[in-house]
Amino acid sequence: MNKIWIVSKREFLTRVQKKTFLLSTILLPLLIFGFYALIIYFSVKGSDTYTIAVADKTGSFEQSLVKKGDDVEFLFLNNETETGLKDRLDKKEFDGYVFIPAQSDPGGKDTIRVVAGKKAGISTINEVEDRFSKVMEEKRLLSYNLTRVQLDSLQKNTAVKFISSKGEEESKTRAGVAYGVGFVSGFLIYIILFVYGSMVMRGVMEEKVSRISEVIISSVKPFQLMMGKIIGIGGVGLVQFLIWGVLIVVLQMLLPLIFPGFAEQMQAGAMQSPQMAQAGQAAQQSGGMAGLFDGLRQVNFGLIFGCFLFYFLGGYLLYSSLFAAVGSAVNEDPQDAQSLLLPITMPIIFAIVIMMKTVNEPNSGLAIFGSMFPLTSPIVMMARVAHGIPDGVTWLQLIISMALLIGGFLSTTWLAGKIYRTGILLYGKKVTWKEMLKWVRK
Repeated sequence: MNKIWIVSKREFLTRVQKKTFLLSTILLPLLIFGFYALIIYFSVKGSDTYTIAVADKTGSFEQSLVKKGDDVEFLFLNNETETGLKDRLDKKEFDGYVFIPAQSDPGGKDTIRVVAGKKAGISTINEVEDRFSKVMEEKRLLSYNLTRVQLDSLQKNTAVKFISSKGEEESKTRAGVAYGVGFVSGFLIYIILFVYGSMVMRGVMEEKVSRISEVIISSVKPFQLMMGKIIGIGGVGLVQFLIWGVLIVVLQMLLPLIFPGFAEQMQAGAMQSPQMAQAGQAAQQSGGMAGLFDGLRQVNFGLIFGCFLFYFLGGYLLYSSLFAAVGSAVNEDPQDAQSLLLPITMPIIFAIVIMMKTVNEPNSGLAIFGSMFPLTSPIVMMARVAHGIPDGVTWLQLIISMALLIGGFLSTTWLAGKIYRTGILLYGKKVTWKEMLKWVRK
């Protein structure tokens, strides 16, 4: 145990003292955060409003049409002729125009034509269609002698609430926030498994190719060398995540002070991203930012953080031992590693696919299987835990999943140790999984 500690300490200190560690640890989150902020800023503020001039000789739209929306603004010039509109469009006074002659029937057989001087995107086209259609729909309903009150009553949406069997109202905002938190947590572990697993494999390959491992093995056992390397690199990853967590918290506190109104832009931007769409919609319906914070307060972050640490370490230890076994079996040619990595990377990719389904349906059969199976549970279980206990996962299922993950880690470490002790001293031969399994049976 003492030798494992010495090897892991050497591995940890060697990596954290490199300049690349400091640069990747501090600069990378700053770059990602800045890049994301720019995307949000340009998506919210960068789009130009598409201005359409309207000359409505029938007088059907000026009082009812919504003048300004997210992407489109209507400018009424009822005294203008079509020729005048065309001339002003050529002078780029607006982006398009609509001319409705006095004798036309825009709600019946006639089509509303938008003459565009600038190419309109799909969202702009949809918004124009929706606004004109809504006005005509109201006019058709009012033509049946309905009053405004009756019309508003017809158009009112029916409120639907989900209530649990215990009589507690299920918050839509909380479900949306749980979706976002579960997705981000699972995706982070997915990245961790690939990044740090590959780091372990490259470290083993470098020492084998440079024959440093031969010198080290004269003093320690191959298993001790492998475990020391895995624990050392795992410590580097843990330190990096702690620093990134502190940086994210500090940046979130500073940015609203530096850029007033940034929080609203972040919220709006988050609502436009596919991953946070459900959380954004739910928050919007619950009162915007206040609804979002209310949803966040209902999420058990203590449980999520504790489970994240456990599944991060469990998943890392399980997969890094397999990555180390592959690294010990290959020589200078990286192509050999690619072919051996396929059986290891497939369960990780399979897990992210299940996780995307689980964030919406945490109690489905596929979600339960994925959160129990040790090769997929580090990613899938985070999507269930985000929904809370017992709504997303029961205590019994969580304990069984953790026990199976520990068992899986012990099994893969034993398997990898058998491969490592033979592969680390083998040179000049292309190895296959079939041959590595023979090493295990020895």
